[in-house]
Amino acid sequence: MDVTAIGEILIDLTQTGVNAAGVPQFSANPGGAPANVAVAAARLGAKSAFWGKVGDDGFGNYLRKVLTDNGVDASGLRTGSQPTTMAVVSVDEAGERSFRFLRGADRDICPEEVDEDRVLRSKILHFGSVSLTAGMSRSATIFAARTAHKNGGLVSYDPNYRPVLWANQAEAAEWMTIPLPLVDIIKLAEEELPLLAGTADLEEGTRILEERGLSLIMVTLGGEGVFCRWKGASWHQPGVPVKVADTNGAGDTFLGAVLSRLCARGEKPLEGLERAELKDILAFANRAAAFTCSRSGAIPAMPALAELEEGRMP
Repeated sequence: MDVTAIGEILIDLTQTGVNAAGVPQFSANPGGAPANVAVAAARLGAKSAFWGKVGDDGFGNYLRKVLTDNGVDASGLRTGSQPTTMAVVSVDEAGERSFRFLRGADRDICPEEVDEDRVLRSKILHFGSVSLTAGMSRSATIFAARTAHKNGGLVSYDPNYRPVLWANQAEAAEWMTIPLPLVDIIKLAEEELPLLAGTADLEEGTRILEERGLSLIMVTLGGEGVFCRWKGASWHQPGVPVKVADTNGAGDTFLGAVLSRLCARGEKPLEGLERAELKDILAFANRAAAFTCSRSGAIPAMPALAELEEGRMP
C-alpha cells in the first residue's frame, strides 16, 4: 500500500447557491480531510486505503461506496452506533468556506480497530488533527502514527485547524503540536503556522518546524501556491490561476497529489529527493488543487490523473 489515511470521513452539506427566495441550497457531498487525501491520491495513481468510522445509516453506506468507487481500500472503515458525522459548509461569494460540525461516529474509532500490519505495509501513514479533538479517535490516531514512525514508515500530517471543534486556541495548539515528533511530512495552511511554530513568518516558522525534526514542510497559500522547506532550503512555488467555484478539498487534493508522486518514487519516497524534482511535484500538486477549486464539492471535484497528464487547464 502507498498511502493509508486514518481519521474522519463525513458528509459535507455544501452550499451550492440560493433559490429564487434567497434560501441557501445544499448538496450532500462526501468529505473529511483524511478521506479526501486518500481519494485524491488514488485518483492520481497511488494505492490508498482509509480507516475511520461511519454510522449504520444511508450516509455511512454512501461514503463506503464513494471510497470503493474511487479505488480506495475501505476494509478499515468501521460501522459504529453513532450517526455518520456531518459538516455544514457555507460558501461566500469568493468561494471561501465556513464550517459547522455535527460530530458522530468519526470520534469512536479505537486503537484496537487499527490494523498494525496494514500500517507497517504502507509507505506513508497520513492523519489530521480533527481526529485529535475528542473521543477514542485521539488514541487510535496517535497509536497509528507512533506505530508507523517507530517501524521506519513515513508519517504525513495536516493540522487542519477547525476552531469550532476545540474548547479554545490554547488547547488546539497543545494537541496539534503533540504528534510533531512522529511526523516526517506536514502540510499546513498559512494561518495554522503560528499555532505550531509560534510565528506567522514563513521562513522562521518552517525553520523551527525543521529543527523539530520534520523533513518536508509545505505551507499552502491559497491561490498564491505553497511555501516549501526541504533539506534546509526554502522557496515559494507559485499557484495556478483559476476561476474559483469552491475551495473545499483543495488543500487535500494538493496533499494527495504530493503523496501520490512521492510514492511513485519507490519504497522510500523521500530518499534521494532533490529540489528540482520536488518543485515538479509541487507544480503538479498545485495544478491538481486548481482543478478542485474550479468545481464544486470536495471529492466530486477532484481531478483524475488523465486530466493532468493530458495537459488540460482548470
